[in-house]
Amino acid sequence: MFKATTILAVRHKGKISIGGDGQVTMNSVVVKKSARKIRKLYHEKVAVGFAGSAADAFALLERFESKLEEFQGNVLRSAHELAKDWRTDKVLRRLESLLIAVDKDYSLLISGNGEIIEPDDGIIGIGSGGQYATAAARALVKHSGLDATQIVEEALKITAEICVYTNESIHVEEIK
Repeated sequence: MFKATTILAVRHKGKISIGGDGQVTMNSVVVKKSARKIRKLYHEKVAVGFAGSAADAFALLERFESKLEEFQGNVLRSAHELAKDWRTDKVLRRLESLLIAVDKDYSLLISGNGEIIEPDDGIIGIGSGGQYATAAARALVKHSGLDATQIVEEALKITAEICVYTNESIHVEEIK
């Protein structure tokens, strides 16, 4: 199974950015260094990052994209409908992945257990290095003058230094 990544979203100073590293690990072997785990959807108004099994993540990403189309870009409604399907559908329920979805209004973590979580501070991290990246981002928000994109980049670089499942091949998207 392909796993191990770091995805981080930060909402700060009027900017929303989401980024991820490029490492794909199979068991304990790095099989790809430059994967892109961040996508812009719905006329580039929504950005999504995923962690977990690659095939499962792409299946969920496609479903979320269709929900966005169905609900005309309404991220919250699309997330609720995806989570409901994910929890009740026998095939979807087996998928092992997490999604972060951000737009101008929401930063959401969508899990296979049916949870939709919006953080109090606008910072969400998932994947093997998610907690390291979240901690680094919180410190940077509190103790630096960096904007959201810079915080995502720096937090992911810090994470790459301490998490063996995260590398410095970083891709960041900003929602305008």
